[in-house]
Amino acid sequence: MSLLGIFATAILPVVGVAAVGFLLGRYEGVDPDALNTVTVYVLAPALVVHSLTTSELAGGTILQVVVAVLGFTAAMLGVAELVGRLWGQTEPLLGAFVLAIAFPNTGNYGIPLADFAFGATGRSVAVLVTALQGVMLYTVGIYVAARGTGTDPLADMRRVFGVPLVYAVVVALAVRWLGVVPPESSTLMQTLALLGNASIPVMLLILGIQLSSVDGTAAVRPVGAASGMRLLLAPVVATAAVLLVGFSNSTVARVLVLLLATPTGVTTLILVGAFSSDRDGISPGEFVSATVLVTTLASVVTVTLLVAALQSGAVV
Repeated sequence: MSLLGIFATAILPVVGVAAVGFLLGRYEGVDPDALNTVTVYVLAPALVVHSLTTSELAGGTILQVVVAVLGFTAAMLGVAELVGRLWGQTEPLLGAFVLAIAFPNTGNYGIPLADFAFGATGRSVAVLVTALQGVMLYTVGIYVAARGTGTDPLADMRRVFGVPLVYAVVVALAVRWLGVVPPESSTLMQTLALLGNASIPVMLLILGIQLSSVDGTAAVRPVGAASGMRLLLAPVVATAAVLLVGFSNSTVARVLVLLLATPTGVTTLILVGAFSSDRDGISPGEFVSATVLVTTLASVVTVTLLVAALQSGAVV
């Protein structure tokens, strides 16, 4: 498929729906909190349960995904920490720099993208990765964001137990293991499918609304460095991770690389706002918001090229 065809089928739907959300946020002042609550507590868990219970992903493949994501995250955290310290960054900006590089937007950007680019397999992998990211963000992410503030981040890590996606994954895997998945034609499964399908456009609308309030003014050098590492280095590290794990399912491996190469996650901005502290010059919040905006806009090009490379088999 040509680059134009890939853009039209995989990228344009993501950009188009997010753009509608951006316009709603900018000109109608729509508050994303209500939509986000509905998504987090109803739509996304339904998507996870339906996708994982009906997915053809084997237990061994799921374990490989977990190992690859953990390895990728550890590598990106280490590289970002090293680069930030070599460039003389100090807390709390160093923590924001690390978070912006290490954690991609696998949720309201990655799930729709994987669905459009790789279909049902893409969606199943994406919801699993998003749940893993949720756990890491509310444990490791909180710790990194709160470094240097004098607070106790360990107390706040209990928030991970309030992430519904985690429980949705546990329920879905338990149902599969016990062999009690209801028939696809049952009322329960059709209801879950309806709610899960609704989550895709709603996630994109939320992304657009959130971007409409992002302040893109920040120091060029650190934002440029973080953006480059997030969009250009991350795919390389992700490819190395899936090759080291040795996926037998090449489609799963390609979806994983695509997800881990998405822009900086909006949740990192929330963590920095809640757990970091201000400093003279560019603040962590300004830095992360600018990085989210830059990487999201630039990803239209980088992700299109990556999808082309992945679908052609040139990568993994």
